[in-house]
Amino acid sequence: MRDDQIKQLRRQLLLKQFELDTVLGVAHDMTARDHTVDELYHMLRLTLQGQRNVVQLLLFAREEHGFQVRVALGCDLADAEKLELTQHLCDGGVTQPQAVEDLHLGEAWDRYELVIPVLRQKQVAAYVFVGGLRDNEVRQQLIPFLGSLANTLIGAVENRRLQAQRVADAAVRKEIEIAQEVQAMLFPRSLPNDAHLAIERSYVPHTEIGGDYYDVVEIDAHRLLLCVADVSGKGVPASLLMSNFQAGLRTLLRQGVELATIVPELNHLLFRNSGGEKFITAFLGIYDRRTRRLQYVNAGHNDPLLLLDNGTVNALKHGTVMLGIMEELPLLRVGEVEIPPHSLLLLYTDGLTEVFDAHNNEFGEEGVLDVLQRNRYLPLPKLHQELLRRINAFSAHDAQFADDVTILSCRFK
Repeated sequence: MRDDQIKQLRRQLLLKQFELDTVLGVAHDMTARDHTVDELYHMLRLTLQGQRNVVQLLLFAREEHGFQVRVALGCDLADAEKLELTQHLCDGGVTQPQAVEDLHLGEAWDRYELVIPVLRQKQVAAYVFVGGLRDNEVRQQLIPFLGSLANTLIGAVENRRLQAQRVADAAVRKEIEIAQEVQAMLFPRSLPNDAHLAIERSYVPHTEIGGDYYDVVEIDAHRLLLCVADVSGKGVPASLLMSNFQAGLRTLLRQGVELATIVPELNHLLFRNSGGEKFITAFLGIYDRRTRRLQYVNAGHNDPLLLLDNGTVNALKHGTVMLGIMEELPLLRVGEVEIPPHSLLLLYTDGLTEVFDAHNNEFGEEGVLDVLQRNRYLPLPKLHQELLRRINAFSAHDAQFADDVTILSCRFK
């Protein structure tokens, strides 16, 4: 072998060693610390600036809304962002290094000679466009080198994004856990069942954090409050607003104020906290065991159904509009009704009625009444089971209801 051939091989070996060291060094630097995505792209740009054979270069990375220019050498990034990829490139149609002129991209691309796709899991994750190559030998040397560098970068970017997503998911899960704990504390731990009445509840949340609320509060030895409410929206904001509602309600009850004062105060509290952007529908009733009378306010909620022993059904409608949408309630009427023995009162949220079959027919109040009239003397837990079974059978979505389902029933003895 001639001396000039040995020297040529030695130069090639040194070049390969340099390229390998560069790739390994970049890989180490990218994984040594928790760099941001922008910092990773900047590191690649600095590395490429030190390569004499790289004159013109663009790196298009696949992101959420398509391919975006993230690295530009030999031109301003703003100018590079004006270049448009063809639909063929956007669809990941180029999977092997290819001459740019064969892609027919237009005059704006004339300075680039070669496109190198970067594949991740057999999908194109990035394109590297290179220009200013001196000869074919340089081109053949650059293809694996630039491909390795870009692949290392894209891998690091994907890992960083996955890590950030895991952190965000963990934060969301923690937030949900806290909201679930808050919501669980809102519900009463036990319900009355004495010589005067028996109460039962069922709660089926639609999501991990529901927007429904129910409460039963013993005000004194003779009176108790029954409440069912539904906040607009779901998730943590709804849970927090409902906790404000409960705290305000309990405070007002301890102060011994009447419903005519409780409801406007709750409305003011909700409006102050949400600015009218969220609202709560609610039914609040205070039952007196001595007089067998129920005072109530229906604040834009589904009408509770009072079934008397003779089969008569009364819908409890008196009240006002939903709470929290305006600073002052435009009207308020406190209803009052006497409860005969053996009556049944059903309070519920709209998740029980807004269930639809395959023909878009609604279960509605009529469906609830049908179940009640057929099964009104069932023990309350079994009555709730039957209501849930019926809407489950009626629904066209296999028990995937569109909203939370809350049922609070009271049988008066």
